[in-house]
Amino acid sequence: MTSKTVLITGAGIGIGKATAMAFGRAGYRVIVSDILEDEGRAVSDAIMADGAEAEFRQLNVTSTEQCNSVVADIEDRLGALDCLVNNAGIAHKVPLGEMTDEKWDQIFDVDLKGMMRLVRAAAPGMKAAGTGSIVCLSSIMGVAYGWGEHVHYSAAKSGVVGLVRGLAVELAANGIRVNGVAPGYIRTAQALSEKHSLGPAGLEAAASFIPLGRVGEPDDIAGVILFLASGAARYLTGQVISVDGGLLVGRY
Repeated sequence: MTSKTVLITGAGIGIGKATAMAFGRAGYRVIVSDILEDEGRAVSDAIMADGAEAEFRQLNVTSTEQCNSVVADIEDRLGALDCLVNNAGIAHKVPLGEMTDEKWDQIFDVDLKGMMRLVRAAAPGMKAAGTGSIVCLSSIMGVAYGWGEHVHYSAAKSGVVGLVRGLAVELAANGIRVNGVAPGYIRTAQALSEKHSLGPAGLEAAASFIPLGRVGEPDDIAGVILFLASGAARYLTGQVISVDGGLLVGRY
């Protein structure tokens, strides 16, 4: 059988890396993309070492030209994408008094518009094929929580929810499903950053108020993304699933 093809953004580290590895184990042909070349190539090499097909593509999701060219090249060689995982994102701590237009726009350009760029590039091929799955990464900070000094991040991740819902309706007639995942506290480089997020101590403290008693690991999110891409989720579209160890239902 010909492998299904998945393109994953921000796949060099964290949730993206775990997701790339999970799709490789599931038999997908994995296109690992990231602005981090060394990390991305290492993930691609690891997938191939496990016996699956993979390749690395350097991709900055803020570049329309790169998004279009990467998708076009994949389609020329391998056919339409079966799955697109929009994972690439950044979060910077910026108090409102220091929030410039440039800092606001930077977050939106990566975390929201970057997703649109890739969907816009991949959708025509998926439409022609009559099938496809798109998964976009939001955050509990975009679906339920507010996050002080990160208002641009929360706003962008809230925008992802609207993106998912709108695209799900627009693309359903073409056999394309669009869903989202909203991670809670996950052990990633972003969350471990003391400059921009909780830091190691803050992340461990979060475990005390998470009903399942621990912070999440990237693999916890990767499994849900893989499910959303699979036939088991064939009647699921337009949903954003919070994967947070029970945090939201446990505190509110």
